[in-house]
Amino acid sequence: MAEHSAHTDTARAARPPLRIALAGVGTVGAGVIRLVETNAGLIARRAGRPIVVSAVCARDRHKDRGVDLSAYAWEDDMTALAARDDVDVVVELVGGADGPALMLARNAIAHGKALVTANKAMIAHHGLQLAAWAEAAGVPMRFEAAVAGGIPVIKGLREGAAANAIERIYGILNGTCNFILSTMEDTGRDFADVLAEAQAKGFAEADPAFDIEGTDAAHKLSILSAIAFGTRIDFASVDTAGIARILAADIAQADSLGYVIRLIGMAEVDGVEGGLFQRVQPHLVPFDHPLAHVDGATNAIVAEGNFSGRLLFQGAGAGDGPTASAVVADIIDIARGYDAGFEADATFSIPVADLTDMAPAPRGHRLGRAYIRFIVADRPGVLAEITAAMRDAGVSIESLIQKGRAGDDGEVLVAMVTHEGPEAAVTQALRLLEGSESLAAPPLVMQILGH
Repeated sequence: MAEHSAHTDTARAARPPLRIALAGVGTVGAGVIRLVETNAGLIARRAGRPIVVSAVCARDRHKDRGVDLSAYAWEDDMTALAARDDVDVVVELVGGADGPALMLARNAIAHGKALVTANKAMIAHHGLQLAAWAEAAGVPMRFEAAVAGGIPVIKGLREGAAANAIERIYGILNGTCNFILSTMEDTGRDFADVLAEAQAKGFAEADPAFDIEGTDAAHKLSILSAIAFGTRIDFASVDTAGIARILAADIAQADSLGYVIRLIGMAEVDGVEGGLFQRVQPHLVPFDHPLAHVDGATNAIVAEGNFSGRLLFQGAGAGDGPTASAVVADIIDIARGYDAGFEADATFSIPVADLTDMAPAPRGHRLGRAYIRFIVADRPGVLAEITAAMRDAGVSIESLIQKGRAGDDGEVLVAMVTHEGPEAAVTQALRLLEGSESLAAPPLVMQILGH
């Protein structure tokens, strides 16, 4: 045993360090450096070789980032990182679907470097092209940190659930929206007020549109769909709605009915039409569903396998520590396979050439229950007009509530929950109400998440 251990240690010591270059030394980049330095010995044992930082690039060389960069070579042009002889892996932490980040990714692959990125927008828009190039070049490309921060959901789908046909994947994919909704729930405050708090605490960007409009979650969902179902990424077909129209009154009404409101990304292969259904939309989630208890900036993803059953991945969806953890985990995977000549595995579970090109699934025939909220003029005949439209469209109403008295503007909130039926019927009912002088604002529809 001692002889075997000595042989293993000698072989490990003979393996040269894996050298990485960091493009972007912001919150996550600094976290990667701290992690690599703090856990150097542990990482070397698990990777089978040391992992070291060779070079870095960021906007401001002199900015205090809380880490010492003096030991690393500095490049003013991030694209130059890919051409360095002392770099094996390029780590892109700049962000943005196009521009310098995409150029760096292309250059890294062209120079035979492995690529690790946390850039969900770039993967959602250009991931298939980059993966095809990486597979052709025989270099690994990894992006665990692009979806759900430190939660190993991509690895879980690619490896842990690899034997399963995934039937559905859904969950809370954006921490900013979840922080806002759960804070509204706890405090009774309205959206704009809580958004300002989220920005002050750093949970939301100065321009929060990507988060609150659902785009960030849609990027992540399109990536998860490709891995879960073996399909080509189709971000453009994700049916996306955000949370900006949700009122404190909606939160309170949902609570009285036994639900919380969460922004849910959901994807599944349609059993009727055979296409790929992808949607990001606020949902009412039953109190007894696991996602109802996910508060704050936490992310949680549920994958349903035909043999594994329901798998729940939950944890911090952002932040320097969790995201850096996912980045370094990808680097460790690459380090383990480096001696195989950078032999690349299938980036999306199967080779890009074998991914199916699945058409978007129509949603009209989908069965479900819905919460519909109207803001209406407080006058006789309004409820009769709404219920008549529902009747004519074939929507069965389970409950209908008028919330409070009219304010100074003479408007009241009317909410209803439908019985299970096709989504097309609700769409038709709202079409019948278009242009009605009784409606003070467009109706808000949220699906009710089933078990």
